[in-house]
Formats: sequence, C-alpha cells, structure tokens
Amino acid sequence: MLPACVTARLLWPLLRVSTPTVVLRGLREPLLQRRCAATTSSQHPAGLGRGLPRGPTASGGYEGRDDLEERFLFPEYVPEPEPAPALEEQLRELQQRQEEEEQQKQQQREERRQQKLRDSLRVHPVVGHPDPTVPPSGLNCSGCGAELHCQDPVVPGYLPSEKFLSAAAQADGGLARMVCQRCWLLVHHRRALRLQVSREQYLELVSAALRQPEPALVLYMVDLLDLPDALLPDLPALVGPKQLIVLGNKVDLLPRDSPGYLQRLRERLWEDCARAGLLRPPGRRGPLHPGRGGPPDGKENSNHSTRSRTILRDVRLISAKTGYGVEELISALQRSWRYRGDVYLVGATNTGKSTLFNSLLESDYCIAKGPEAIDRATISSWPGTTLNLLKFPICNPTPYRMFERQKRLKKYAAEAEEDLSQLEQNQLHLLKKHGYVVGRVGRTFLYSEEQKDEAAFEFDADSLAFDMENEPITAADKSTKQVNLTPQDVKDAHWFYDTPGITKENCILNLLTEKEVNAVLPTHAIVPRTFVLKPGMVLFLGAIGRIDFLQGSQSAWFTVVASNFLPVHITSLDKADAIYQKHAGHTLLKVPMGGKERMAEFPPLVAEDITLEEGLGDSQAVADIKFSSAGWVAVTAQLKDRLHLRGYTPQGTALTVRAPLLPHIVNIKGERIKRSAAYKTKKLPSLVYNLQKKKQQMKT
Repeated sequence: MLPACVTARLLWPLLRVSTPTVVLRGLREPLLQRRCAATTSSQHPAGLGRGLPRGPTASGGYEGRDDLEERFLFPEYVPEPEPAPALEEQLRELQQRQEEEEQQKQQQREERRQQKLRDSLRVHPVVGHPDPTVPPSGLNCSGCGAELHCQDPVVPGYLPSEKFLSAAAQADGGLARMVCQRCWLLVHHRRALRLQVSREQYLELVSAALRQPEPALVLYMVDLLDLPDALLPDLPALVGPKQLIVLGNKVDLLPRDSPGYLQRLRERLWEDCARAGLLRPPGRRGPLHPGRGGPPDGKENSNHSTRSRTILRDVRLISAKTGYGVEELISALQRSWRYRGDVYLVGATNTGKSTLFNSLLESDYCIAKGPEAIDRATISSWPGTTLNLLKFPICNPTPYRMFERQKRLKKYAAEAEEDLSQLEQNQLHLLKKHGYVVGRVGRTFLYSEEQKDEAAFEFDADSLAFDMENEPITAADKSTKQVNLTPQDVKDAHWFYDTPGITKENCILNLLTEKEVNAVLPTHAIVPRTFVLKPGMVLFLGAIGRIDFLQGSQSAWFTVVASNFLPVHITSLDKADAIYQKHAGHTLLKVPMGGKERMAEFPPLVAEDITLEEGLGDSQAVADIKFSSAGWVAVTAQLKDRLHLRGYTPQGTALTVRAPLLPHIVNIKGERIKRSAAYKTKKLPSLVYNLQKKKQQMKT
C-alpha cells in the first residue's frame, strides 16, 4: 500500500481540475493541497482541512510554518441558525420559573412555620433548680392551693429553690402571698407545666372535703356546652348527705335560637339531674317533658337508700365570665342558705369554677376585707388549674346588709347605659363582645378608702378568664397597703371553697396540647355556622371530628356549634380521606397542630354509624352529634326524612347523639353563599339583664 504522501502527489493533477474550492479567510484554494508532514492528521476526521499549503506543491515555500495553519469552514456543514422562540413559549418559560420560585418560597415558609409550631409545642422549661433537702413550707399557693415547696418540679406547688429560699428569708412572710411556678407561667406566659396528679387523687381530695360532718351546701357547676354531664350520675355518691344546687355555666356563649330559650335550657338541666337520680325538693314540679326527664325504662331512682340523701334544691343558669345570673345567685344563697355552714364549689375541669370563685370574691358574698387580703384563683383553659382547696370567708347576711344590698340592686336596675361612667360603658362593651347575655356584678360594702374612690362597677372579664385575642393577663391591682385577715375577722366564720376540677374520662381535651385547647374551647359568644349538604358529602370539624352524609332522600342542614377558631371544611366522600391525610395537622384543618410529627402520635379517627329517624322539618333540628368537649353539630332534616350518617372521633373519646339543645339553631343564619354549601353567619345582639334600655329621646 502506497504511503499517503505519494498517493497525494500522484492524484494531484486530477484533483486540481475536479476538486471543489473552499473558503480560506476569503481566498480560494484547492481542497487537498497539503503537506506530507500532515500525514498523521489525514488519518483522523478531525484533521481534515488542516495544514493545507498555499503553494502549488506540497512542500513549496511554507514547510515548517505551522503558524499559518487555518481552520476551514465548509459551507455544506454550516448549521442553520435556530429560530427565535415564540412569544407564548417565552411566557410559558417565564411562568414556569416564577412557579418554581414561588414553590421554593412556600416551602421555606412552611418549614419556618413548622419550626415555630414545634417550638410552641415544647413543654415550657422549668427555670431554676430543685432542692430535695429543703422541707415544704406549710403554706399554700394563693393561685391553685397546692403546698409550696422546692423539692420536685413535677409535684404541685413547686417553686425554684432560689426563689423559695429568698422568699422564705424575708421577715414579712414573703411566702404567704407567693404563687407556684405553674400558676406564674399560666398567668404571665400562658404556659402550662404538666404535673403528676391522677384522677383518683382529685376525687379523693374533693371527697375528703365533702365528708366533713358539719352542715354544708354544694354548688355543682355544669358546662352547658358539654351536656349531658359525665359526672352527674356519680354526684350522689360524691356529695353524700348534703344540700345541692346545680349551676349551668357558660350560658353567655349560647345564642338565642327562639323565645324562652333560657327557660328551656334550665328545664333541660332539670331533666338531666332527674335522670342521674337526684331528688327534687318537696313541692318542686317535674320537668316539662316527663317522658324524657324521668329515669330510663320508667324505673324509679335506683339505690334509693343512698341517693335519697342528696337533695337538689335548685338549678340555675349563670355566666361566671360576663356576670349573668351571679347577683341573683348571691341573693338566693343569702335567702335560702343564709349562714348555716360552709359552701363547696364542685365540678369537672374547665367548667369555670375558678372564674366564679373570683367573681364571688369581688362581690357581696365575701366579707368586705376579703378581696384585698385574698388573692384571686389562677384562671386558665388548661384542665386542672386548681390543685387544692381555695377559700374565702362568707359575709354574714344580716338584715342591715341585705337591706343595703337591695338598695344597690334597685339602683342598678333603674340605671340606663348612658348613666354609667365612660369606664363602666367600656367594660360593658367588652362583656357584650364576650357573650350574648351580660350581668353587672358589684359590691355594696368596701373596706378601704382606695376602693371607695373607685367605680362601683368593677367586673372585668379579662381579669377573670383567658382570651386568645388578649395579651398575657397581669395580676389585678391591689392596695399598696398590705391587708391581712385577723383572727377576729375569721372568728366563727363560714367559708366558700373552690375545689379542684375532676378530670373527665374519654375527653378530647386530654389528647390536646395547651395551644390546641385554646383553639377548641370557646372564649367568645359562639356564632353558629350552617351548611346544606347532599348525600355523599362530608363535614370536617378541624381534624378531630368528621360527619359523612351517606343516605337521605333530600338535602339536610348541618349547624356547627363550636369555637369560632375551629375551622369547618366541606368536601365530597371520595376526596375526604385524601384531604385528611394531606391537611391533618396543617393550616386547613388547624387542630391538631404540628404537621406529620404531631399526627404520628395523635389517635386515629374511629367511625360510628348514626341513623336519625323522621326529620322534623327545615326549622327544627332532629338531633345533636356531640364531639366530646369540642362542640356539636345540630342536624336538621326535611320532614319525615330518614338520614344515615357516619361520625368520626379520635380513638378513646366519646361521640354522643342527643336530643337537640338548641332545636331552632338552624334559623340563625344569613343568606346562602353563591356556589357554596355555606350560609353567611349572623351574630345576635347581646343583652344586659340588670340594666335599663337606652332612654327614649323626649319629643319636642
């Protein structure tokens, strides 16, 4: 085989005529005029077109001048310029980039939000150090009643040893007015420390207090939002041979669904007491609906020998927060019980006992010196705030005191709102925002000159109960002069006791964190939310309750009566499971809070089938479906329509189907929102019951 250099020389005359020309920086030259030194380059495709000499021969004149080698450009291989992208494609690319940037920002915001939630769900750290060698003080916390000590942070009444020893060293008895670390965090930082106190310990403490042989009156407080009360059937065994008055609290949160609703609520409470086996006093007429109010199956009270010792004297509706019914309760206690013995306030957790205790402490039911000498009880939505007995001395209702009190009440009743001072009007306006019914609570006898200079109307809802929209509560201002009760002040005195709240079993609040409890428990007047659903639709109450509408011949109305901060979501049955898996723990369903980490430890929802027989029409609910202590949904079906539903609650909590508490609640709604299952909400005006309406303008 001939070398490449020889082959090129032999073929050169032929190629000079037949070979096409190429462009070399603007000059025309033969294609294969190259030097023999380029033999290696000719073996590879990349070497084609390199090292071609400008002379007529391969070696003529340019041998060795590598710097003159040029790069050829073949016209037949020149790539065509790419066409400019269309305007729509440019917009699509721009939109895609913007979406990617927005997704990154949303992901970063979600990560920051989840981090904040994880930080907020952490148990508040215990500040300071315990000292097991220091003995307990023998003094009780003025907020919760637990004995003050510095030995163990998980035991009620704990104070850090540094603060405990510093207060104990003060000559003026610094520990006497101290509150434990738990009460301090509850009041000033809205944080709760978990303590090791069992339900049996609460029951034993309350039972031991009520076993005293002296005459005593028991005020049993019921949460009207949580009827039927789970502890009511056990009340006779707990109270024993004592007089009993049942108080239905939080009536201010319930809207007026029809005229006479307060009387209907009171009769409903009488019926629940009758079903629990509590005997009515002689002369007291039975409930309005004896078929529903009597014991089940027509039986009389079982275990009559033990239950008959507890006599139910009265049933009253109050609002410890807004003051409705409190003055009437005080008058009833002074007339009926007078000064015969001690009074015990008993009830489950979160019923408002400590709020009522504080209200009565600032009223005529306490001696005039008491409000300045006794600290208020710690108030919180966290279950089990009170850990021991709190007390104040009861004022002896002498004829003179009762006469002066009646004069003050008549003056109150004759006043109109414009007659009040600006401060009193502002306080009333605040109370109206908190509840539908409001009452004014005042005091007839004041101890110090500083109190006499203040306005007579001192009832402040913000200082009595927590509110999600308010800043951390500060301690109530007291007289700069230290006031103490002397032995003469409490000689032969009878006392009003606030007992620890009894924890409820199968209660959803036991599964929630502090922040979740604040979202679930209502603090303002409840605004009912009504939705019209067809079969095949689903209603979510946060991520803690769910109702599936499985069968029904027509649409039905579902009215949610729960905290205004607890979201409601409507979807279809085929999407419900996916929505729960995606949004439980996040913003859409809100409760529980904390994302996948929180839901991993939260109990799953358990289903229970519900059949509601004949509907009563579009203006009256047929039943309430109650999700433990988180609220309920009133179901209103078409006339004689039969509904098949399925309710879901977290495992370990109770789902209750009851007769409707507010049967006409569906009527409290606005217009239906277009293309939505929801109706516009409507809040009814608030009423002040011991205040005249605004004076009419005099006609000229």
